[in-house]
Amino acid sequence: MAELRLLGPVQMWVAGQPVDLGPPKQRAVLAALAVEANQPVPLPVLMERIWDQAPPRAARAVLYTHLSALRRTLRQTAAENSDSPAVLRRDGGYVLEVDPGRVDAHRLRSLVERARQPGTPAVRQAGLLRQALDLWRGPALADLSTAWAGRVRDAWQQQRLTAARHWAEAELQQGRRGAVVDELLALTAEHPLVEPLFALLMRALHADGRDAEALDHYNAVRHRLVEELGVDPGSELSGVHRAILRGTLPPPLPATVRPTVADPAPAAPAHTQRATTQPSPGRAPAQLPADVHAFTGRVRELAELDRLLPAGGARAAAGTATALVISAVSGTAGVGKTALAVHWAHRVRDGFPDGQLYVNLHGYDRDQPLPAAEALAGFLSALGVAGQDIPLEIWDRASRYRTEISGRRMLVLLDNAATVDQVRPLLPGTPSCAVLVTSRDTLAGLVALHGARRVDLDFLPAADACALLRALIGGRVDDEPSAAATLAMQCARLPLALRVAAERAAARPTTPLSTLVGELADQQRRLDLLDAEGDPGAAVRDVLSWSYRHLPAEVARAFRLLGLHPGPDCDPYAAAALVDTSLEQARQLLDLLARAHLIHRTQSVRYGMHDLMRAYAVRLAHTQDGEPGCHAALTRLFDLYRAGAAAAMDTLHSAEAHRRPHPPPAGSPTPPLHDPATALAWLDAERPNLVATCAHTAVHGWPRHTTQLASTLFRYLDTGGHCPDALTIHTHARHAARHNGDRASEAHALTSIAGVHFHQGRYSMAADHIQQALTLFGEVGDRQGEARALGNLGIVLWRGGRYEQAADRLLRARTIHRENGDRAGEAEALDHLGLIYQRQGRHRQAAEHHQQALDLFRATGHRDGEADALASLGVVYRRQGRYTQAADHHQQALARYREIGDRGGEAEVLNNLGEMLHTTGDPDQAHIQQAAALALAVETADHYEQARAHAGLAHTHHDTGHLDQARHHLRQALTLYTDLGVPEADDIRGYLTHLDDAESSGANGHAPAGRLNPAAAGG
Repeated sequence: MAELRLLGPVQMWVAGQPVDLGPPKQRAVLAALAVEANQPVPLPVLMERIWDQAPPRAARAVLYTHLSALRRTLRQTAAENSDSPAVLRRDGGYVLEVDPGRVDAHRLRSLVERARQPGTPAVRQAGLLRQALDLWRGPALADLSTAWAGRVRDAWQQQRLTAARHWAEAELQQGRRGAVVDELLALTAEHPLVEPLFALLMRALHADGRDAEALDHYNAVRHRLVEELGVDPGSELSGVHRAILRGTLPPPLPATVRPTVADPAPAAPAHTQRATTQPSPGRAPAQLPADVHAFTGRVRELAELDRLLPAGGARAAAGTATALVISAVSGTAGVGKTALAVHWAHRVRDGFPDGQLYVNLHGYDRDQPLPAAEALAGFLSALGVAGQDIPLEIWDRASRYRTEISGRRMLVLLDNAATVDQVRPLLPGTPSCAVLVTSRDTLAGLVALHGARRVDLDFLPAADACALLRALIGGRVDDEPSAAATLAMQCARLPLALRVAAERAAARPTTPLSTLVGELADQQRRLDLLDAEGDPGAAVRDVLSWSYRHLPAEVARAFRLLGLHPGPDCDPYAAAALVDTSLEQARQLLDLLARAHLIHRTQSVRYGMHDLMRAYAVRLAHTQDGEPGCHAALTRLFDLYRAGAAAAMDTLHSAEAHRRPHPPPAGSPTPPLHDPATALAWLDAERPNLVATCAHTAVHGWPRHTTQLASTLFRYLDTGGHCPDALTIHTHARHAARHNGDRASEAHALTSIAGVHFHQGRYSMAADHIQQALTLFGEVGDRQGEARALGNLGIVLWRGGRYEQAADRLLRARTIHRENGDRAGEAEALDHLGLIYQRQGRHRQAAEHHQQALDLFRATGHRDGEADALASLGVVYRRQGRYTQAADHHQQALARYREIGDRGGEAEVLNNLGEMLHTTGDPDQAHIQQAAALALAVETADHYEQARAHAGLAHTHHDTGHLDQARHHLRQALTLYTDLGVPEADDIRGYLTHLDDAESSGANGHAPAGRLNPAAAGG
């Protein structure tokens, strides 16, 4: 009998004997496939799991070698054991075919699921969960050291702790307190900051009459939480503490009637978390659109969807994880696929307490469908992954998505899909999620390869169609049943057409339905002469035409032109630009169209349009307004977004205005963006539209708008951590510039793309893009752009410890800035040169350069740069022993960063303050500052500042005698610094080696993080 073990070192046992699985990388290949048992794993994903982001040059060949060796090994075991796993090549990658019951990690999950089924007696639950816990042999994948292995290890550890909690609850129901206390004592010693475990331990001790011990444990964990995290115990733990003190702690609920809510996963303590964490239970994503008003019928289809959940629906889903179910709801346009999916999702949402994800894939919009990579970025953001931590490549994103969602009970609704390829990367790899897909296509590949169960929608039955009309227009249907039945048939019993027709009838309450039926019949005959497509969706166009024909001329024109908008929604300013009218008139037009159900409200002042409505509106626009009219409308819209972005950036970053394009004023009303909060809110709200605008303008004849928008938005995207959107926008700008022969703008885009790579710690890729930009700047003679690129390259080289080369680039940049009269650019070069001198221990020269930079920043009103220079000076003064001046400069920098909302800069200064307080002998205050820095750096996905915070916390723990905690933080810092490839890793490695040597505690300073700057404005 073959058994694959992952919950410990990676091992395979056959007939009670271990099998030699080869070297570590070969075992990593087997583990990477086993985690996705019986599911294909693409080659890029395998490579990422085995080598992280740094595969060797011959990685693919090495991978094939490992796969071949594994196949040979497994074939040999199969000769003796028919149930041995097999590695096979499949479409989309390699797959490990194996009985999941022979893989300990999958068996653990199966046992937990069986134990959690509703109605399972406590004794049965306890037995199943005990079997699951006994499978654990130590840290999962213990002999693998990649980042992927670490993420899987953490996820499985969470599953183990959750299983332990449920086991303890089931045991307590049977009065077996001694075994529970012993197990929980061992687990709390292993996880000294996981509050739910301590809450359960206190309950068990209380049940055993050991209240004093329970209170002692509370005091101990409270002390650790305050000391290490700077927080008090949460509501669950403190509530148990109060109840014990008052003598009001209730007995545990019987396991068979436990509330069907999500079990909060034991949260990793903040100081152990890497760049991002899963959202807390209170922040579960809830992305479903609003439920459908007056939803009618579809009883059979709803029941069929319910049957896809165990025991028939949401109640079962709440009690146990569902098997992976993909239901492809397919049907013609307007038949109500989205309405059915959204309505059903709301019915069962309580069964998925870890949240619901939703995305409209725009599979049949006139422009390109939403790429799966962009959908994944949105999901990762909703799951709590900071922008800078969202990978750039689609399969990397898919892998991270599956890791983030692993073990959660979530509902994923993929609306309006075009193809199976668009859907496949969005499928979770965990059996605890349900996925619902809507599409006009049958998605046969989803059914064949992924076990989807298709629910095909037909037209509403006649009775249901009339019932929907009755729900929308009331008793008139019963007054004229024959006319109502005819109207339903004229709408082809399509819900979308019925809703539009009902709105037309509601707008004319005194007109008999029979009259309206006659008007629609006339309109349909007229259209039949012009349109012989013959598809069922034509009924929607017929009804739209009928409704559209009765719109006032100005409202009809607004409907046509709004359909041209390339983004997901619009506000009154965008409507005013498209229609070329006043803001007040635009608001009135939007309200009228919303009341006619031709557009729908997405937020309080934002509106969207169904894809069929949009297609119909665009068709009308090209027919009635002509190509020149459509082009003019879109140009006004793009002018608005370009001018709005420029105004917002001038408010937020006024000192860099000379580096950005200066577009002409828009020819339509523009929003007032004169204060930073309003400007930032506008950018955040319009970011999806700005991304869509760059995508549209790049390929439809407005390349200058693309490049200018990208150059304008650089700093917002850079400091806001919007890496996925930044990469999309700047890539579109690069392609538009190249297609247009605009080499200067291409160079600016390359420089901006380098900034994305820099923030994600991909320094070699950042340097490569900057070198390409430098070549182009040199070819076109753009000296300002050349200076910016040289300065950015200097920062990249500095971060990598190549100080002489960094200084050379920065000195050249400073010279060009002086020649160009760019005082802010000169200040940046001076400040960054000061960072190099800091690293080299040349503190006097560093202070001189930072002070010169500070004076220039203040003279030019550059608040960002002023904060940077103040922070840099503070570090130098600390190293010179001028602690009062250091503290003053750090406090000033902190105030500036908080004024401009630069949370990355705030984390940097908090780290600086922590290092200074440690130097001056105040480890408690140092700990507070660096714990705050770590929390901020995790939020902003700033790995460098995370590493600095861990290193600082290690120093404070070392000084207070907590050597185990010091080692823990040092390992965290070492992992981060090593991933970044920076020289600080050597310092930490040496500190770890000589932790007990008092001399090692002296190397506690790190320079500020530095930042990249945009190339000179172009376009």
